[in-house]
Amino acid sequence: MPRDALLRFVVDPAGALVPDLGETLPGRGLWVSAERAALEKACERGLFARAARRPIAVAPDLIDEVERQLTARALDILGLARRAGALVTGFDKVQRALIERRVAVLVEASDGARHGRARLGALARDIPVIAQFDGAALSRSLGRENVVHAALAPGRLAERFVRESARLACVRGNSGDRDMA
Repeated sequence: MPRDALLRFVVDPAGALVPDLGETLPGRGLWVSAERAALEKACERGLFARAARRPIAVAPDLIDEVERQLTARALDILGLARRAGALVTGFDKVQRALIERRVAVLVEASDGARHGRARLGALARDIPVIAQFDGAALSRSLGRENVVHAALAPGRLAERFVRESARLACVRGNSGDRDMA
């Protein structure tokens, strides 16, 4: 499988399984598909311990923790993009950026009005549309109120955001082809 479709885990010195979503922690990595079913199977059948060749303590809420961390990583990337000037928010600004083809990723609040989402979605023909986060989460991560529409400019931050959002969609069990809702 491609690396972008996998999650890395390591065993800490105390023998507990730790998600290493940034892929930076020391130790031999245990790689698992980023799909919820694969994670559940690995936890239920003791596959982490078998792969590590030693007993491992697996937290009962490991999958929920992975989902929380992936959500935080994706939203942190949006906040970083805003501070770097690589993100615009608001219907009119996003619409203008889409028309001028300056958008790599369209981000929409999952609880946003369908009409507005459909109008912008029609302009975003060949770009990813990510609607995994509600307006409150987007607003918190961007330090603004009532964020419903955002657009990421092309670049590494957009690529990282798409990667983290795709892994999050798989862990949530709703991986889609164009829209990651």
